[in-house]
Amino acid sequence: MARTIWKIDPAHTSLELSVKHMVFTTVRGRFNRLEGTIEVDEDDPDRSRVVVEIDASSLDTGVVERDRHLRSPDFLDVERFPKITFRSRRVEGAHMKPGDRFKVVGDLTIRDQTHEVELEATFNGVGPDPWGAERAGFHAETEIDRRAWGLTWNQALETGGILVGNTVHMDAEVEAVKQAGVTQAAA
Repeated sequence: MARTIWKIDPAHTSLELSVKHMVFTTVRGRFNRLEGTIEVDEDDPDRSRVVVEIDASSLDTGVVERDRHLRSPDFLDVERFPKITFRSRRVEGAHMKPGDRFKVVGDLTIRDQTHEVELEATFNGVGPDPWGAERAGFHAETEIDRRAWGLTWNQALETGGILVGNTVHMDAEVEAVKQAGVTQAAA
């Protein structure tokens, strides 16, 4: 049994999030810097692993003042907690055909608080790139309640409701490059 190592290509990977603002609109943002690896167990894809590290200060919503507030102690507190991490615990139902859907269950750490999340994932396919490397694509998404990670800042609206929604939708398009000659014996 062997594990194949794939390195996430940050230039061709996006991690976006969206949150309701004032109950009736959606604000979107993205993290511009991340890195990670995917270890695929070729014989038993459910034993595969994923590790991703996100630079919390790279959050970009397109509005400088909002981004500054989101990086402040009211939200991500990037000075004290510069990284957001995801480490898978298990993969459920993984297959190797394009379009196959599966779950990745793991620990999401934000502001030094860790909670289990479940990603709904799709395998998009694998193939050679023009430079001789092999690439694979995945899509994953989940929703979290930000309050579980201590992200509780909010403001009540005069008309009812709150300024910032508590549900955060995360959506990732991941492209990974197979690491040539890097295969490990499965544990």
